[in-house]
Amino acid sequence: MGMRFSRDCDACDGDGQCEYCSVEFHLRAKCINDQTLDVTSKDLYSSDHTVVPVDFSDSSASGFDNPEQRGIIIVKLRRGQELRLRAIARKGIGKDHAKWSPAATVTFMYEPEIHINEDLMQTLTLEEKISWVESSPTKVFDIDANTQQVVVLDPEAYTYDEEVIKKAESMGKPGLVEIYAKEDSFIFTVESTGAIKASQLVLNAIEVLKQKLDAVRLSEDTVEADEQFGELGAHMRGG
Repeated sequence: MGMRFSRDCDACDGDGQCEYCSVEFHLRAKCINDQTLDVTSKDLYSSDHTVVPVDFSDSSASGFDNPEQRGIIIVKLRRGQELRLRAIARKGIGKDHAKWSPAATVTFMYEPEIHINEDLMQTLTLEEKISWVESSPTKVFDIDANTQQVVVLDPEAYTYDEEVIKKAESMGKPGLVEIYAKEDSFIFTVESTGAIKASQLVLNAIEVLKQKLDAVRLSEDTVEADEQFGELGAHMRGG
């Protein structure tokens, strides 16, 4: 049986102090020499062998001296210093508290569609092309070394800052480039805290969304749903 959410645990009334919804970690470390001792997440001992600190170690790296092999640093101890602690890990979701959110940063933007006016671009000198390309804060454009033509290197790097458009206007070349946002396509960026992989985070979120949509579809309060959602409510219930 998997670990329960603290709020849903009926064994301890949700106070997060039982074996079903919490796991205890213990740590005891003491520095006994002149070299600074790094106390890391790998020094935590779990009461449940199936629940352990996240391991960021690189399996391809070798040697204990490699920083990636020592875990996440909790504290550094000098000679004579000692640390003892007891920690309780509980299962939760970001909706209850941000400390449980596995996502560090989540952003999305519409995918840009970039069109360069080749006829106008031909009227620029190489120096002007370089100046125009470098006006972009991000590496969106580049100059082909063979043809000396301006090419779109990475459209996803564009941040809708409009700097290249302003640069073209200041050069007396309005319409040199046209950039549109594709409203039916967007770039979704997810950065994980490391608790789970970013790809798994997205899949889990989609699964939760599907469950919520199923709950709407199976709602017994059809009259209220019709009043609130109209045709959408009927469609969600398969009507």
